[in-house]
Amino acid sequence: MEKTTTISPTFDVNTIRESFPVLEREVNNKLLVYLDNAATSQKPQVVIDALDYYYSNYNANIHRGIHTLAEEATAAYEATRNAVKDFIHAASPEEIIFTRGTTEGINLVAYTWGRKNINAGDEIIISTMEHHSNIVPWQILCEEKKAVLKVIPISDEGELLMDEYKKLLSLKTKLVSIVHVSNALGTINPVKEVIDLAHQNGAYVLVDGAQSTVHLDIDVQDMDCDFFAFSGHKVYGPTGAGVLYGKKKILEEMPVFMGGGEMIKEVSFEKTTYANLPYKYEAGTPNIADTIALKVALDFITETGKQLIRNHENNLLKYATEQMQSIPGLRIIGNAKNKVSVISFIIKNIHPQDVGVLLDNQGIAVRTGHHCTQPLMNRFQIPGTVRASFAMYNTKEEVDRLISGIQKSIKMLS
Repeated sequence: MEKTTTISPTFDVNTIRESFPVLEREVNNKLLVYLDNAATSQKPQVVIDALDYYYSNYNANIHRGIHTLAEEATAAYEATRNAVKDFIHAASPEEIIFTRGTTEGINLVAYTWGRKNINAGDEIIISTMEHHSNIVPWQILCEEKKAVLKVIPISDEGELLMDEYKKLLSLKTKLVSIVHVSNALGTINPVKEVIDLAHQNGAYVLVDGAQSTVHLDIDVQDMDCDFFAFSGHKVYGPTGAGVLYGKKKILEEMPVFMGGGEMIKEVSFEKTTYANLPYKYEAGTPNIADTIALKVALDFITETGKQLIRNHENNLLKYATEQMQSIPGLRIIGNAKNKVSVISFIIKNIHPQDVGVLLDNQGIAVRTGHHCTQPLMNRFQIPGTVRASFAMYNTKEEVDRLISGIQKSIKMLS
């Protein structure tokens, strides 16, 4: 028998960069260095083309039409649902609810499951490193229901204090809502352990996957989370398209979120019966084009190779960290052992916003401020940070430009 050779996929960052047209533009007469990927990722040409193709060839409303364009649009839209199911390893496409993003997914759970199941004296646990989107909905719910919101503290390195988490858990705990990866620190939280401990106490768990889905392999069944939310625009897809995963049994028992077309079976003035999953939670005309293009983005990641992407990003993180540690007065905020490619830092006696402006003058895009994590910044007693976040298309040479840009900024501001 003839021996076959398996060719391992390779990662060529220069070839990958050719897929992202925005990387060719100049900012302030300098070639763009885009390091704000934790806020939103840039889009490959195939995603842009998918949007154009939909509007140019089969723009139509979905599910209710019988003409050709409507059927084509419906098929493409539902193909994304199946792609998401595979991407996060859900058990069924019925468990995939389309939303506008992570924020809407969390609010959907708070307003449906939360209002039905949370009562006076019940407890909800979050962590110190949560994004505002995973704080405010639970504050609103707790205020309305007279429930108690508890917070897991973190270490100086930016890691969850798991022993303290265990102390917070009790029979009063009904929900733990935890970020998988911190958008401000890059910390990868031990969500599987968090979930196991919560389930031992009879609590449900929601995982905020806004930052993790693009970097880590996601398996919601192995994780055993009850809910998982993420945003399309952080996985190289369009804005306004997101996903809420929920275990089928839980979703079936939850009340509806919004009322309108599509989420109904029959409507009369006396009574309305609701549609089956997943349409029960998808009222009205959805964001069809962006949801269709989300599949293209997920396919792009899969075809490129998630582990190859992760290896590349980790190499950039290591290199950038080593370079920054040699800059006098620079302090990295968040030094967890397990991180994704996010570096937040401050510079002694210099405001983060000033650094961000000077970097932008050099064509380097970073994020400055509290990153929608004000309680986290208060924990470190700082007003905010400069955050550089790396994606598959970033290069070592761009890290060198960042380091040089920081050094120039320090000289100008000192």
